[in-house]
Amino acid sequence: MSMLKKIAALLLTVCMLAVTVLAAADGDPTLDGVHDQSVMAGTEFDALAGVTATDSEGNDLTGMIMVESTPVLDFKNGKATPENPGDYELVYSVTDKNGVTVEDYATLTVTKKTGEEVVYRAFDFSTVEVTDNHGWEAKIGEAAQAAAALKNGAYVIDIQNPGNGDGDIQLAKAGYALKAADYKLKIWAKSTKPTYAHILARNENAEGWETFGGAFNVRIGETVAPLELSFTSPADGSAELLFNLGKITPNPDNAEDTTPEDFTVTIDKIELYEISGEEHQVPVYTADFAAGEGVTADAGDGASASASFADGKAVVTIDSYAGEGGGVWSVKADIALPGVQIVKGEKYYYTFTVNAQNGQGGEALVESAARGWEARANFNGLGVPAGEDSVVSATFTAEADIDDPVIRLQIGNAPEGATGNVITISNVEFGKLEGDKETKKTIEAFMPFGPATANAENTEYPWQTFNGTDEDNERGVGTIWTDNGSFFYRIDNGGTVDWHNKLICGFGGNPLTLASDSYFIVEITARADKPVSCGVFLNPMGGWDPRFSEGMDLTDEFQTFRFATTDTFIMDMDFELLFQFGSEALSKLDEVTIEFSNVTIYQMQVM
Repeated sequence: MSMLKKIAALLLTVCMLAVTVLAAADGDPTLDGVHDQSVMAGTEFDALAGVTATDSEGNDLTGMIMVESTPVLDFKNGKATPENPGDYELVYSVTDKNGVTVEDYATLTVTKKTGEEVVYRAFDFSTVEVTDNHGWEAKIGEAAQAAAALKNGAYVIDIQNPGNGDGDIQLAKAGYALKAADYKLKIWAKSTKPTYAHILARNENAEGWETFGGAFNVRIGETVAPLELSFTSPADGSAELLFNLGKITPNPDNAEDTTPEDFTVTIDKIELYEISGEEHQVPVYTADFAAGEGVTADAGDGASASASFADGKAVVTIDSYAGEGGGVWSVKADIALPGVQIVKGEKYYYTFTVNAQNGQGGEALVESAARGWEARANFNGLGVPAGEDSVVSATFTAEADIDDPVIRLQIGNAPEGATGNVITISNVEFGKLEGDKETKKTIEAFMPFGPATANAENTEYPWQTFNGTDEDNERGVGTIWTDNGSFFYRIDNGGTVDWHNKLICGFGGNPLTLASDSYFIVEITARADKPVSCGVFLNPMGGWDPRFSEGMDLTDEFQTFRFATTDTFIMDMDFELLFQFGSEALSKLDEVTIEFSNVTIYQMQVM
């Protein structure tokens, strides 16, 4: 071969290699449709159903997909019939013409053989509701036109004409027992038109008209918010608590600024606090970030975060938040509490300053650095506006003994429109509360089915709500009721994290008991008057080990969802069925109502 031909051949070989490299660099093949599945033992399983593959040029490679299983299954044309129950790890792979191989993974859960599904429990939402006004009675004067009733899970007062004075329309609770203590009253209310109220605590033991105190010209807006009165009783006695909604004109020189006509006031709940004794704070640990330690960051589910220190402050930088499937737990920032030992039943406090460049919602927890939720002393919410220094503080009675406590910020949910964040932490102090101060809180909600303690006596209705504000967080208010065979959950104040708005089936003394040696399917038919999403969990009472964790995206059209357990129980077990709605998106909705037309539990008994 001449030298010229050799050079030409060499150039051709180089060109072919270049073309091959460029083809490989164009992109890897892709696998689509791989997902976790479940099948009953002895039933044929088609691993390739709905799974496709293409190369970087869009050519179909579906026929070249390979599937392998651990433990081994005998696949023929992508199909196998597993006989033994358990979890099988599946590996899907495909190789393109350039020899590039990609893989994807899924879990096949093989359940035991069972009989046909039968109705285990179908909830009947047509039963007449049981209501409780908790001693609050409406009083309507002759000059006013109004009506009050317990309906749609609330105390509703329809006012056509407010009368001539504030006392012409009242919601009153007589005989409220007092001792030498401080008191606080919170009325969570909203109005279809902005209006005013007076809140009074009348001394029932005085000879004439006398009050312990009052909150005057309290504005009621169109979204649910707390209306507050604080007062002090010097000795034992009793009070009549008054919520006056009649005619109020704060400024006589502006007659137009007054109580309107034809409006409705809705009260979701009333909270009563009795505060006695005294206490003081004893600092145990104060952070010094000048040494460049004391805060760590951890991220998962595809998120990325790190901790650094500058100007005596800790800086948590979130480069990216988690994608689909992530949550508040996907990014954690731990504030160390070296030398601190927490004792169950003792009182503690903490305070720190935080600044979030883009704002941030989440959770502030006091728990074990190593064991997490299994040793948690306190659970609190976190909501920080964008670009402002905010003081985050809490007082609590420890719910667990902890030898390695941290203040753990779970901040994995992205603020609206943000892809990253810079969060600065400073002024951290943790300590003990010493003294005999005691706060007793009573929640008087107006939803049907009785208070939580009555559910054990009313087994047909194991339904209850949990609201973030029930534990004095800033957000989370909701109520429930039935009407025309449907069950309704109205969220009047949406929280920023999922546990701020929880609907619970199986509460307290009335759990949802599921039988042993069976699988269960929970079927739910529901819709919402605004698009809203929630997590659905079947969780054993007394711990956190969900037997399924699913989601529902609700629209204004009814949809039916079916969620199945994949393991059986050796004995009957008590569960709670949780619907958790709180989110950044929900917190921006004024109100949303979810309607359930069907909740049915099916049983499939192991053969």
